[in-house]
Amino acid sequence: MRLLEHTVTAEQDGRTVESLLKREFHMAPSLIARVKLRDGGITLNGAPVHTNIRVRAGEVLAADVSDIDPCNPARPADIPLDIVYEDEDLTIINKPAGMAVHGAPECGADTVANALAALWGRDAAFHPVNRLDRGTSGLMTAAKSSYIHDRLRRMLHTDAFRREYIAAAEGHVEPPRGIIELPIAAEAGEGGRRQAAPDGLPCRTDYEALDFAGGVTLLRVTPITGRTHQIRVHFSALGHPLCGDELYGGGTSLISRPALHSARIVLTHPVTGRVIDVSAPLPEDMLSLAETLGFQAPERPGRKG
Repeated sequence: MRLLEHTVTAEQDGRTVESLLKREFHMAPSLIARVKLRDGGITLNGAPVHTNIRVRAGEVLAADVSDIDPCNPARPADIPLDIVYEDEDLTIINKPAGMAVHGAPECGADTVANALAALWGRDAAFHPVNRLDRGTSGLMTAAKSSYIHDRLRRMLHTDAFRREYIAAAEGHVEPPRGIIELPIAAEAGEGGRRQAAPDGLPCRTDYEALDFAGGVTLLRVTPITGRTHQIRVHFSALGHPLCGDELYGGGTSLISRPALHSARIVLTHPVTGRVIDVSAPLPEDMLSLAETLGFQAPERPGRKG
């Protein structure tokens, strides 16, 4: 059970329970409708209460925001996971390249969902927030309830939830700092490819070149939006596909998968307000690429929580 509690302030005296649920707990109307049908789902001073009741200063409002029927449909699989942060609301995982987040039959039982089903049990909910492509390594966040997932999803692509990637792109990316604003749309046919297209969805990617060597630019990339394959499509559209990204024109002589790593996540916890700042070092294949090319891998701050 995930129980949120709030002590009514003098300024909030006379407001309705529903008003506090929306403004203090940031509960969506649909969630309030579900929770109030649960036995003891919404209480005032420990007693069940209707949402139209007006509260008094000093009273304690509580709501059970855990999933009503939590379930991870994936089959449990004993796969090690590098969990860099975890609490009762969310987890941040350092996903290896080659591991899918969940779902497609071709992914088999080697997904993050399978691993968490074994670690947490299938009765625990799994709600990925910032998903990574199978070939992308690094940090991803998963919520432990639909409530936290909704809170984090609304924070994503704001200053309250920032992500930084390290990428290696072919050619000399100029200027050394820039903003890519090219709409992205799905290509016709199968294969899952995306393309930069005028009628696509708005997209923005900020980047900074860290080094250039051997015909490759090492980049720190911050996606401001979160479209499928956004970073890969944007740099390919500029004529600088990521190394190893065959789908978008990158060569595979230096690395066998897209040279893209989710290196840092900084987010404000949706319940506690605490800033979580975690980093993941470059994996071996990208470190090898950096060594081969002769530039230094970027240093990142240590893990913090």
